[in-house]
Amino acid sequence: VFRQAQEVGRILQAAGVAYILNDRADVALMAGADGVHVGQEDLPPESVRGVVGSRLLVGYSTHTPQQMRAAEREPVDYVAFGPVFATGSKEKADPVVGLAGLREARRLTQKPLVAIGGITRENVAAVLEAGADAVAVISGLLGADWDGRLREWLQLTGR
Repeated sequence: VFRQAQEVGRILQAAGVAYILNDRADVALMAGADGVHVGQEDLPPESVRGVVGSRLLVGYSTHTPQQMRAAEREPVDYVAFGPVFATGSKEKADPVVGLAGLREARRLTQKPLVAIGGITRENVAAVLEAGADAVAVISGLLGADWDGRLREWLQLTGR
């Protein structure tokens, strides 16, 4: 896992892309990642911050207004919210929140908001208009022309 994390980091950093590692604060720190992202059932953000200090960004997934309110008090740099739409990337996905749920989440936090779940090229504009500062994408980047898809996503999100 560590060697793979280092290799992914080298590729992303060479491309000027921030490298956020999922779940593993220890590996993120040792592999030179820019940050670590944790979910509701992972190490709590306060504990993650204790591991990485101020050296790395810390992100936190939320799925309900109650979790979003609680996240506002956590030592995190950004909050993810969703799934906005149905997703096949997660076996046990939380209930879909929709664009209305995303708008409510935007009202509940001053932190940067990352929309997750079912984000596609067709719906990304509506997601950003609903208040997301950024989007997390998995299946929309997969395919033969990865570089081309990445460039397309950057253009769609105004980056």
